[in-house]
Amino acid sequence: MTNRYNRHIILSEIGTEGQKKINQAKVLVIGAGGLGCPILQYLAAAGVGTLGIIDFDIVDETNLQRQILYGKSTLGMNKTRAAKKRLADLNDQIIINTYPETLTFQNALPLFAQYDIIVDGSDNFETRYLVNDACILSRKPLVYGAIFKFEGQVAVFNYNNGPSYRCLFPTRPPEGSVPNCSEIGVLGVLPGIIGTLQANETLKLILGIGEPLNGKLLCYNALNNQTITLNVNRIEEQIDKVLQERSVFEQKELSVFCETNTLISIKDIPAINDVRFIDVRESHEEPKLKTHNVIEIPLTKLSGEVDKLPDSGTKIFFCQSGIRSKKALEIAQKNTISSCFSLKEGAHELLQHLKSIHHENA
Repeated sequence: MTNRYNRHIILSEIGTEGQKKINQAKVLVIGAGGLGCPILQYLAAAGVGTLGIIDFDIVDETNLQRQILYGKSTLGMNKTRAAKKRLADLNDQIIINTYPETLTFQNALPLFAQYDIIVDGSDNFETRYLVNDACILSRKPLVYGAIFKFEGQVAVFNYNNGPSYRCLFPTRPPEGSVPNCSEIGVLGVLPGIIGTLQANETLKLILGIGEPLNGKLLCYNALNNQTITLNVNRIEEQIDKVLQERSVFEQKELSVFCETNTLISIKDIPAINDVRFIDVRESHEEPKLKTHNVIEIPLTKLSGEVDKLPDSGTKIFFCQSGIRSKKALEIAQKNTISSCFSLKEGAHELLQHLKSIHHENA
């Protein structure tokens, strides 16, 4: 241990005892994507004794621009398993637990109970509020991070009687009002910067050194290197709301905004006859689905081109992640277009599905 962690141990603020704290710590990382990769890499290198990784997603070629734990050899692999393979090579002296599944209201509390610190590397508001509320109920500190195009945020919540994520953002924005990076893009290095800051905050909490971003939101702009730190006050009303719903927490369901009768999953498609897929992404977005039953109408043009939608058959809108397809569905419904659905999954998953069907029929 002395040789591997020598650069830590010779720091007077850490020393042998501090390194032992790191080796005994248990940290759960939510998401193994752009933020999760640098978080996991640095925590593993630092010697955090037990790392948990939860993520249902698989490695896609578009991830390689910023998700540094992966490469061509891991394409198609679940991210938790691909990450573990890389991290185990980086440090074989730690325990790495993988959870290749979606974080839900049902599994969050039992999972959080096994760890000391929760680090949020998720990329959607629904998960962020779920993580925040589960941290409050399980009394776990939360290291938060978020990115948008060229900007990022970092904060520590639910620590030493400090504020929670809901104290900063009491309510989430309307579904689909904020695009994610698959739709609007992100500078590849940005999640590395923000994720590394999250790893730094995590180590400070473990060691009890420095000044954590407790009650503070650090905002970073990659274009001009400007940083702004805002104060965040604890709002007891927001904390109490979460605590009062403890008894029903595990009864809640994800996707509360979804209209289940207008959403459809890839697994349901084979049971539908006469399907036409409507690609509402912009013309430059990949991958392209070059099949006879795909029509390209960008969401930005759909209102003026609804007459291009087929009169008969089932029409399934899709985009990169399922957000714009819901907007497209709303436009179709306003124009009384029948038999329309929004695909839950995105273009990459649909492409893989269509390829698998082709191989089966070949």
